[in-house]
Amino acid sequence: MAPSAEYRVESDGVAVITLSNPPVNALHPAVLKGLFDSLRRAHADPNVKAVVVTGSGKNFSAGFDINQFQKQSGGGGIDGNINGAICEVLEGGAKPTVAAIQGVALGGGLEVAMGCNARVGTPGCRLGLPELQLGIIPGFGGTQRLPRLVGLQQAIQMMLTSAPIGDKAGLKAGLLDAVVPQGELLAAAKRRALDIAAGVLPRLQSLQRTDRLEPYGEATAIIDFARAQAAKRARHLTHPQLCLDAIQEGVAKGGLAGLKKVRTV
Repeated sequence: MAPSAEYRVESDGVAVITLSNPPVNALHPAVLKGLFDSLRRAHADPNVKAVVVTGSGKNFSAGFDINQFQKQSGGGGIDGNINGAICEVLEGGAKPTVAAIQGVALGGGLEVAMGCNARVGTPGCRLGLPELQLGIIPGFGGTQRLPRLVGLQQAIQMMLTSAPIGDKAGLKAGLLDAVVPQGELLAAAKRRALDIAAGVLPRLQSLQRTDRLEPYGEATAIIDFARAQAAKRARHLTHPQLCLDAIQEGVAKGGLAGLKKVRTV
């Protein structure tokens, strides 16, 4: 089966976009283009009230297809322009979006989910940004959205250790808005999406949130401590410090400035 993003509109007016690239729904360029095109289609359809993004089979998405990522500099790989636009449309487009997460949501997969206005998970799901262990930094907005969802301290720990968290920790931290049984996942995500569309629940944009961020002085101290710890563990590695540079830029100047910083490192 060729990688794709499947699109359907259900009778309740919810467009369901399914990331499909078994077994872990890696974000192949065709999946990303399909997701972007599906979002545009949903936003242009007056019969669509809200959007749910999910994954096929047992997983949401394990992140970027690393083989395609490595092709990027040579052409034919992942389209950075589409990448940047996807989360903008997820977060602030015409229709609210909810991620329905089963299995793993890692790397770019979690970054797609964080671009949505809410996230519903299932027992046993795993959430993380493991890019640093691959020698890169989260490049799809994770350096900015994760701190705004779970707080700076936990976000930095998740990124620097590359360790995922489970459903209970994700719910407690604020990364998940609800955890439901697997068989109820799609229905629960659709209900939440429709409630947001109707104004029953607020439509939150992760990149604009500040309620989970520590006060600036405390945030600076957290980043300084993380820099020292990262240097102590691996003085010869630069990407942990570059990741912290992007986080610090976002804390000091806002999420959009942080995203611009990521593109320069």
